[in-house]
Amino acid sequence: MDRRGPVGRRVPHVRGDEAEPQQQLAASGLGWTEDFAAAPVKAIGALEVPAALGLILPPLVGVADILATLTATGLGLPMLGAAVTPGRRKESKMITVNVVLLALAAVLARGRFGPHTF
Repeated sequence: MDRRGPVGRRVPHVRGDEAEPQQQLAASGLGWTEDFAAAPVKAIGALEVPAALGLILPPLVGVADILATLTATGLGLPMLGAAVTPGRRKESKMITVNVVLLALAAVLARGRFGPHTF
């Protein structure tokens, strides 16, 4: 059965416990996934993994520490967008989480690029 959503996108239906990953994300508290097609949600998830590795691995290994700085700087814009989307949905808990993550990325970038690098 093929149902169409408000913008003409296919809306999957759930059979028993076989919820699609996007619906599972929405059920776990990430309601913003309901507003996006599957491709952008998957792309965001796929980009978060190398970003996390880029924050952790270079300082841990001691090679190319600038990569962690650049990754923290690059994460600023997606985290800003991640704070705006729940704001439109009136999900204050998720706004707080994303603002904290944005602040941590900003502190890391400032600490690495600033006058007193650590």
